[in-house]
Amino acid sequence: MLKRENPISIEGPAGVLEGLHFDQPEACGLALICHPNPVKGGTMLNKVVSTLQRTARDAGYATLRFNFRGVGGSAGHHDMHTGEVDDAEAALRWFQAQHPGLPLTLLGFSFGGFVAAALAGRLEARGEALERLVLVAPAVSRLVDQPLAERCKLTIIQPDDDEVIDPASVHVFSAGLQHPHELLKVAECGHFFHGKLVELKELVAPRLG
Repeated sequence: MLKRENPISIEGPAGVLEGLHFDQPEACGLALICHPNPVKGGTMLNKVVSTLQRTARDAGYATLRFNFRGVGGSAGHHDMHTGEVDDAEAALRWFQAQHPGLPLTLLGFSFGGFVAAALAGRLEARGEALERLVLVAPAVSRLVDQPLAERCKLTIIQPDDDEVIDPASVHVFSAGLQHPHELLKVAECGHFFHGKLVELKELVAPRLG
């Protein structure tokens, strides 16, 4: 079986969003993946995002990753706040229309972790079901005053030697959460998981099973 993603275009709130969709035969669920900071060069082709996509694909999920507004072929300009969350919601609606009724997992890396967590909070506030949320080196400082999802399974993966996101800030964020979740610390690992992508996949894969 070919395991190739298909380029797609989605109508977003600021114009067309470009994405890559993997249409898994008999998918067990949906995995929407959000990329890192667009101002710092983050795109859907980031290697951590690519690793998350392959991990979900291999676990039997249909997957969708996409470029936020102003990135690559996506229209619009960076908002760096609710605009990207709006983009993620538009991508999700398209994704769910292709695969109705399947359980949903949101995954986000760095700035994408903020977007995935903020979207999860929106969905829960509306009573929409979310199976799991996976945040990798998330930009937790952006989640101040954001409503957070409390009913889904939550995994936070944080590199110990992160040079972009202060690991202590993620540890404090985790300690302040009132609902059950897991915080996985990755030793001798920087923000972009150089030399640690296999370890990242090994942490995520069993949690998607």
